[in-house]
Amino acid sequence: MMELAIHFALKLLETAKNVLPIASVIIVFQLLVIRKSLPHCKKTLAGFFYVLLGIVFFLEGLEMALFPVGSLMASQLTKPEFLGINSLSQTISWQTYSWVYGFAASIGFATALAEPALLAVALKAEEISGGTIRPWGLRIAVATGVSFGLALGAFRIVTGIELYLLILSGYMVVIIQTLFTPKMIIGLAFDLGGVTTSMVTVPLVTALGLGLAEAVPGRNPVLDGFGMIAFASLFPVISVLGYAQLAHWLGGKHLRSKQ
Repeated sequence: MMELAIHFALKLLETAKNVLPIASVIIVFQLLVIRKSLPHCKKTLAGFFYVLLGIVFFLEGLEMALFPVGSLMASQLTKPEFLGINSLSQTISWQTYSWVYGFAASIGFATALAEPALLAVALKAEEISGGTIRPWGLRIAVATGVSFGLALGAFRIVTGIELYLLILSGYMVVIIQTLFTPKMIIGLAFDLGGVTTSMVTVPLVTALGLGLAEAVPGRNPVLDGFGMIAFASLFPVISVLGYAQLAHWLGGKHLRSKQ
């Protein structure tokens, strides 16, 4: 029990050091630039302490659960007995890892839907648009993009395709879509790419990519294990722009049918 308490105290101290620059900037601007005392000082300090506790528990949860689960699933899905091959030394086609792509797509869809930041932005988008943008439609569009992006990221690790080729191709699609998408959704679509890769998605995706790169023969975790988050950020932009284009086209079609 004493060891656990010491470990938690050290983690709390380390977290406080990492968060201290943010608090310092806020305090300096509040006192020296705005020149007003911090409102509700006691509540603010209590809230700051709760934030520190939350970060510590979250980091411990990552190390104890999410990172091991991601690595474990990647290793289990790439075992020779699961793949139905004699050994990993023989030549294996990319089709053999179909369950890996399926798992990456499924976990991408689920984590995107569970992302608190995405829910918050979707609700705010509905509020500002006066109900024109539907939160569920937006969340499903983003989750679909993350799902496809992670499946493609797993495919890249298995096949060894260069990361820049897929990323450049994806952004070319985004540029073309931007030319034909209603302007009101473009900024939101690009923001959602970053919002999606937050506290729930990033740890599990990182663990999955590193675990897969360690399990697939001929792959280097340092060179091939990273990059999955780039796909998780890019493809939601594509899917949301596509969702807006489809909604715009269906709306126009409906109006034409009434005329």
